[in-house]
Amino acid sequence: MCTMISQKAIVEGFGRGTDGWFDMNQANVSWDHPFHSPEEHALNIDFVNESYGPGARVAVELSVEGARQLVETIQAVLGEAEDRGLIGEERAG
Repeated sequence: MCTMISQKAIVEGFGRGTDGWFDMNQANVSWDHPFHSPEEHALNIDFVNESYGPGARVAVELSVEGARQLVETIQAVLGEAEDRGLIGEERAG
């Protein structure tokens, strides 16, 4: 059974798709049947820029444990960067 659990987030970043690097502007996050993972359900994240077509897509399918570990690791890295005064600095170059 499909869960129909899905949300979109506006993001700012870059991903590498079939046609090379592209600027991403959206992440589609769902808890549903994966395409490749052998698990019944997975946390699926598609980083996209729909205006560029299907080649501007980076997809990941994560287990529950993998998704939670990723969230914790992202929070830890951002926390350390913030503690060191590195968040909010002007981009060099």
